Amino acid sequence: MACVGVFVAYLPVTTVAVSLPAIQRALHTTTAELSWVSDAFVLPMAALILTAGVFGDVHGRKKVFQAGLAFAAVGAAIVLCAQSVQVLWAGQAVAGLGAAALLPTTLALISHAVPDPRERGKYVGLWATALLAALAVGPLIAGVILHHATWRWIYLLPIPACLITMAAATRLVGDSRAPGSRRLDWPGQITAALAITALVYGVIEGGAASFTDTRVVVSLVVAALSAVAFVVAERRSSSPMVDLSLFRSPAFTATTLIATITFLGLIGFFFVLSLYFGLVQQLDTLAAGYRFLIITLMAIVVGIPAGRLMHRLSARLLITSGLLITAAALLSLTTLDADTSFGSLAWRLALLGGGLGAVMTPMTATAVASVPHHLAGMAAAGNNAFRQIGGALGPAILGALLTTKASHALPGHLTSAGLPEATTARITSAVDSNGLGVVAQMDLGTARGRALNAVSDSFLDGIHQCLTVAAALVLLAALVGAVLLRPPQQHSTPATPAIQGDQHRPAREAADVPSQTDLSARHPAV
Repeated sequence: MACVGVFVAYLPVTTVAVSLPAIQRALHTTTAELSWVSDAFVLPMAALILTAGVFGDVHGRKKVFQAGLAFAAVGAAIVLCAQSVQVLWAGQAVAGLGAAALLPTTLALISHAVPDPRERGKYVGLWATALLAALAVGPLIAGVILHHATWRWIYLLPIPACLITMAAATRLVGDSRAPGSRRLDWPGQITAALAITALVYGVIEGGAASFTDTRVVVSLVVAALSAVAFVVAERRSSSPMVDLSLFRSPAFTATTLIATITFLGLIGFFFVLSLYFGLVQQLDTLAAGYRFLIITLMAIVVGIPAGRLMHRLSARLLITSGLLITAAALLSLTTLDADTSFGSLAWRLALLGGGLGAVMTPMTATAVASVPHHLAGMAAAGNNAFRQIGGALGPAILGALLTTKASHALPGHLTSAGLPEATTARITSAVDSNGLGVVAQMDLGTARGRALNAVSDSFLDGIHQCLTVAAALVLLAALVGAVLLRPPQQHSTPATPAIQGDQHRPAREAADVPSQTDLSARHPAV
């Protein structure tokens, strides 16, 4: 049931990603508005994932699990009826609330159902595979649906899937709560949500307009002040949402930075690649889905043995090597043009997926294993939260870069295409007001073909810059991994009578007081 839950939570990520060109054509959106289609889903997930984890600890994981499924179904139903981009945003936001509830509770349900850390690793691996499977089949589902119907119908499937899962969970899932007296940290939650939302809003609107615009400056200042307030609130809280002592562990700090930076580059890359397939290569959604499938299938194929290799190779070697492979794949994609063949593209996407597969499982496992047992759940939730923050910033930052670069390059390409100065000025003015997509709707007579080619070339310029930035971000993450990821120190833990008296019970459960020893030192399988 946990695997089904995380599958439902992540299915909208790629179904929407490959459908963005169809959504843009149907709703006549700008690139900035299109960025909000993705971020309307990711933002609530990033801002509320930690709070959802605490709700599950306090009120019961099963209740939060079923609430997450309900929100996912309601959000899909809203979008199914959407006639404007604003309603689409609203539905995506509600679905994002559902994903925020599902991600931490599905992992917590596994931890409760499988108390043995060695055995649990196998099920966490299945959970990660279900997540990647959602990313893999999403483009194909969207492609088949868009081949026969409009884009709204991609939201039909999650509704019965969520309702059936809710009904099955009623009988199959046992409820559980965290031991102790944990409670909600409202000051931390409010300041964190405000900081994340203000930051993403400022980046998106700054890219669409100008970073000197008053509302953009105000939003970025609010983001900075809220981030400071969050740190102060967490330091003073008796039950913090994120225990800042987690960051005393270099390995946890490294995996958190790697998760944020990597997802910033890669989710932004998926956003840009979707526009490349739809607006430059003029592929339908199903053809684009096959290309996205290469990435996720390779991630699954490589991720399974990567999890097993963790027992033999250091996480530092696996994560850093995977990031370097991913960066190499992104740099190889900077030579894309409108006529790049499927074969030429496929090996680069496969290389990208292989690099991701080598990073994902070791990254999450290392974050959990690098902190004391009683903070392991918070570490997993914190790593997921920062991962989603990076995912929210990805489309915002790379979308802004794409728009800025393409808009600046367009006049030169229009002139090179031989268009009259008056036509060039008219097109440039329309693009400044409504985005590059407006050119396809303009009545340009015999100049239409040359104008669209100029737009395509401008998009390619923007895409190449975005790919270069994404590769640089992944290289930065690799550097962080190489510097901060160190083998955990081995501590000797004296045996207690409880442990000696029960050889079959894990030490972490038998001990009355949680040891400060790293999980990875006591249980190498983790």
